[in-house]
Amino acid sequence: MSLFIGIDSGTQSTKAIVLDLESGKVVAEARATYQLIPNLPVGHMEQHPSAWVQALDTVILEVLAKVDRASVLGIGVSGQQHGFVPLDEHGEVIRPAKLWCDTSTVGECEAIMKKLGGAKATLKKTGNLVLAGFTAGKIAWLKKHEPANYRRLRHVLLPHDYLNFHLTGKYSMEFGDASGTALMDVRKAEWSKAAIAAIDPKLAQALPEISPSHASAGLLRAEMAAKYGLLPTVTVSAGGGDNMMGAIGTGNVEPGVVTASFGTSGTIYAFSKKPVCDPEGEIAAFCSSTGGWLPLLCTMNVTSVTEHMRALLGWDVRTFDAQVASAPAGCDGLLLLPYYAGERTPNVPTGSGAFIGLNAKTNTPAHLARAAMEGAQRKLANG
Repeated sequence: MSLFIGIDSGTQSTKAIVLDLESGKVVAEARATYQLIPNLPVGHMEQHPSAWVQALDTVILEVLAKVDRASVLGIGVSGQQHGFVPLDEHGEVIRPAKLWCDTSTVGECEAIMKKLGGAKATLKKTGNLVLAGFTAGKIAWLKKHEPANYRRLRHVLLPHDYLNFHLTGKYSMEFGDASGTALMDVRKAEWSKAAIAAIDPKLAQALPEISPSHASAGLLRAEMAAKYGLLPTVTVSAGGGDNMMGAIGTGNVEPGVVTASFGTSGTIYAFSKKPVCDPEGEIAAFCSSTGGWLPLLCTMNVTSVTEHMRALLGWDVRTFDAQVASAPAGCDGLLLLPYYAGERTPNVPTGSGAFIGLNAKTNTPAHLARAAMEGAQRKLANG
């Protein structure tokens, strides 16, 4: 048997599968959950990278208990994009990671684009606007609001890069995920000196060299091999951002295929052999992890909307589904604008949601639940 472990580290959980390459079958699965850091100011969305590491170790050990460990040849990690993991000179996490859904950096994003000459100049120089979801604004936020922590910054990694670092001890980043930092010139697929200088020219020293996704991030370090009971020859792939890995998994590696991915957020994307840069900046001009480009549209509020409503009503998933089904389609006119975490498309990072159509008939738990579901669906349909 030739076994490979696949990891997906998301906003709400980390999942693992073991694939038998010879049979093409998944032979083991595991999942571990975690939460956002609670009680932060509105717009601040953060997690402790240690939670991802703990979940990673948990799911790997769980799946390994079900297979022949000596047959494991490699590990590949995909992860939530855009999160900023700041590390010091010893590779220690300086502060919690600010996530893709963090919208506290609006001012910093505007300041970066102003230094680049405005929105149109930014698009010309990098291919993307500097949006609140992207990594660049989070780095500028650290510099402005936590200067002592910024002075300690020596390495910038994204969430899946940090897990690769945990596994290999090496700093790395691949083209697809790196393109979501807003620090790249996506047309040239290289770091943008102009975008970096708009924050701090010295920041370039903290960014790792960008490598292809099919390359190796390194071998499993001896400490981790011993912990997992694996051979030290196990290879860790460069991996990539969740959307880039989703493109590969759905065969979206040539023009003509479109992938829709619905999780905490929702994305729609397609492969291109040439850079696709939206003159309005609404469609992200990302690189793919297969040597091309991956124009992508993102909406930030999908399952987060229904999960917020389910938690508010105190229901489990089965009860929530039953209550949604009990309310009529169209919800008797009750609408929810589902901007629970601002929004990226359209770009209103500080926006908030609203119920429209509340009355004596629609003010029921079942109607509220269905409006949450339909609001997320409608947002996906309309972009």
